[in-house]
Amino acid sequence: MKNKLHGSKTSQLAWHPAFMQAIQLELSDYGDSLEFKYEYQLAAEPLRIDLLIIKKPERLIIEKNFARLFRAVNLLEYKSPEDYLSVKDFFKVCSYVNLYAAITPETDLSDITITFIGNRHPGKLLKYLKGTRGYAIKETSPGIYSVSGDYIPIQIIESKKLSENENLWLKSLTNDLEIRNAGVILEAGKRQVDKTAMAAYLDVLLRANPEIFMEVLTMYAPTLEEMLTEAGVLPEWAARSEARGEARGEARGKAEERAIWQGVVADKDAEITRLRAQLEKKN
Repeated sequence: MKNKLHGSKTSQLAWHPAFMQAIQLELSDYGDSLEFKYEYQLAAEPLRIDLLIIKKPERLIIEKNFARLFRAVNLLEYKSPEDYLSVKDFFKVCSYVNLYAAITPETDLSDITITFIGNRHPGKLLKYLKGTRGYAIKETSPGIYSVSGDYIPIQIIESKKLSENENLWLKSLTNDLEIRNAGVILEAGKRQVDKTAMAAYLDVLLRANPEIFMEVLTMYAPTLEEMLTEAGVLPEWAARSEARGEARGEARGKAEERAIWQGVVADKDAEITRLRAQLEKKN
């Protein structure tokens, strides 16, 4: 079942911090050799790129599909699932690259790459780059488009087409998550040593896909509660349920914990039913 509650609530979610965590998780094997600067300010004026990745050492070879393009300095522009990559985004980021090279000592344009990442298919942008700019576009692997013809290496990533085996975190950063993928995320999350690094990522996924996570909640309730509590992102609706249990003086044994989470499921199902009824009246 797909999440149908894609209204204003999901459009207000903090997708960009979650994107930052997704990229770091994807490149966790190279964490000691990469420096991540979130919303890096390119100048005194408020000109910021979503993510700047600097390789240390510069000659490091990264065996990750979307990072093989990387050079010493790599600028990443991200669009949330509600947004899309436009031609103006292309203009903006290209200007950022030139500005960065101009104001950063010992940095040449030949040291820089650009990566655009979005969930939707960037049809208009690809058409512009091929038809107007005359660039060559090649899908080197599912969801990764290499752009040739510019003086700067460029790639465009359509995250929904990425391989789950290769790019679990980026592919799953969506408000249209499937039940099976939610379970895979929770299982993979258990194996992450740094639970706090998962905080922004899990929080956005839970809020963007409430129906999906409610369906898998009964299977993963103890695991999910433990993981979210450690990460500090226990959802508000779960916290309210836990508070009710404490107010009643209930013991927190394993059996009681499962009962509380089952109550959460019932509460959330009622909320979803109410929201659906409101939507039907509007339509």
